[in-house]
Amino acid sequence: MKTPSSLNFLSESLRRLPGVGPKSAQRIAYHLMQHDREGAAQLSRALAQAVDNIHHCAKCNTFTEHDICETCLDADRDARLLCVVETPADQLMIEQTLTYKGLYFVLMGRLSPLDGIGPKDLHLDRLIARATDGIVHEVVLATNFTNEGEATAHYISETLKARGLNVSRIARGVPVGGELEYVDAGTIARAMLDRRST
Repeated sequence: MKTPSSLNFLSESLRRLPGVGPKSAQRIAYHLMQHDREGAAQLSRALAQAVDNIHHCAKCNTFTEHDICETCLDADRDARLLCVVETPADQLMIEQTLTYKGLYFVLMGRLSPLDGIGPKDLHLDRLIARATDGIVHEVVLATNFTNEGEATAHYISETLKARGLNVSRIARGVPVGGELEYVDAGTIARAMLDRRST
């Protein structure tokens, strides 16, 4: 039996999701078409809406539907503190700890020379401009404790310290090799409170 091309395309598209292999993608595609066409249509609309409406904040680079995100516009945030994270998911995890009241810069990745990702790919020029605006007093590096995350933190630390900024690193309450998105809020809270100078 030949599978319809639209079903093949759906399966191939689902394989783009992290952790979804060929068999899982095929099962999801068949499930949606057989048991949940309404859910499939809703998913389609939600994806189209997200792609059309979500872009990067002009100040912190996180996801937003506006030019400037709500966090950057919040007058109650401490503009003297700037926390650097790899992804919006990492930013969300730190926010959920309720221990940090400063602002953010989201790299949307990490330095990885083997993958061809260098400083320009992470908008580090924008980060430097933001950190040296005369308002920021401390930059908190909250990249993941992977090899790439550590290399990214070291590069940013050296770059910013050369410009006279105070730079700290979240403490290693987060497991080595761990990613913030998958760490419990209590561990991240302890790491944020115990951050140290680099």
